[in-house]
Amino acid sequence: MMHRYSQKTISMQLTDTHCHIHDSEFAKKFEKTADQMINDAVEVDVTEFVCVGTDQKSSEEAVDFCSNHKNCHASVALHPHEAADKTLGTLKKEFEVVENLARNNEIVAIGECGLDYFYHSSEDTREKQREVFRWHLELAMSLSLPVIFHIRDAFDDFFSIIDEYPEITGVVHSFSAGEEEAKGVVARGLYAGLNGIITFTKNQKQLDGAKQIPLEKLVLETDAPFLTPSPFRGTINEPKHVILITQFLSELRGESQALLAEQTTKNAKKLFKLN
Repeated sequence: MMHRYSQKTISMQLTDTHCHIHDSEFAKKFEKTADQMINDAVEVDVTEFVCVGTDQKSSEEAVDFCSNHKNCHASVALHPHEAADKTLGTLKKEFEVVENLARNNEIVAIGECGLDYFYHSSEDTREKQREVFRWHLELAMSLSLPVIFHIRDAFDDFFSIIDEYPEITGVVHSFSAGEEEAKGVVARGLYAGLNGIITFTKNQKQLDGAKQIPLEKLVLETDAPFLTPSPFRGTINEPKHVILITQFLSELRGESQALLAEQTTKNAKKLFKLN
């Protein structure tokens, strides 16, 4: 597949449903300011951004950043990686801060939270992840908010837990699993977020999984500054690259870019209740 970066190829607005341009930990990696990245994205019709917290500090930063950027929307949570080196007591204290942020600010989701067994083989860590994940689900239910899920090599446990909370809505961020997992996500009424991984993967199962997701359950994301799509591998990812993902998926799925842009924008607005 060939993919080129071409501006103004889509006449429909796009949404980056998952980025970290607000995060001070990653700001030192950027060659541009967050405002510059937003301006560059808007130039190619990427006009809305969900800024996702991954720990106490970045969640606080997401809320602060989005309060000063009308087209940016905050999500707050503790990433499953946080369970690796912390006690449940410490995690509980940090989660209380996240909970207060969620209850006292205008946020659009709880996340990213979930299970990551790829990096964490310790059963103790995995058990902490499951416990903390349930805290997030309870919070999301209490506030009637969707959840941004981080699930890696843990779909069996994810499906088992999420089935305990049938009212939960949300999106499996950075979906890169296969057809069976895609079917499981959709069967539970959840969305799948596709990003740059799909443009450079050599794994046919991942490509098949991306094709399996109904358009009505698909949203687009960058995970900036991570997962830069082809052909810009090796550079810092930016929200403007949503357009590259759209172009790639158009070829992969046999859907027009205009249709992908229109429906994924509708999906993002519906899921996150964006104006």
